[in-house]
Amino acid sequence: MMYYYHYPNPPHTQPPVYPSNHYYQPMHRQYPQVDPNVFKKSIKTYRLLMDQGSLLLDRLGDPGFDVKLMTAAQQGNNSEVDRLIKSIGLKVPVKTKYTPTGVTFELKAHTDPHAPPNCCTLRVELQWGS
Repeated sequence: MMYYYHYPNPPHTQPPVYPSNHYYQPMHRQYPQVDPNVFKKSIKTYRLLMDQGSLLLDRLGDPGFDVKLMTAAQQGNNSEVDRLIKSIGLKVPVKTKYTPTGVTFELKAHTDPHAPPNCCTLRVELQWGS
């Protein structure tokens, strides 16, 4: 059954009706004044993480230490890997994850009482196999 419209234009071809222009004026949002204090604390805390990361890299590059770490990881000896990393004496907690091809150290700065909570993480990813 076919229906025929007797309108000048069928409803689906009618030009759309837009509201008047005042609805489309850009809205000027009011934002609060910026406060860089948390950002400054995060930057200061991240500098600490970078210093600690530098100490980590220095120790990882020591002859003998690298072999001990890689051997313990290859054997799946997590407690020895953790002991070796703790022996470096870093001031921030370190999470170590490793695979046959690489190792990741995640340094977090949540122990600093002056830092914003969970503000900063330094992730060091190194390849040690192919």
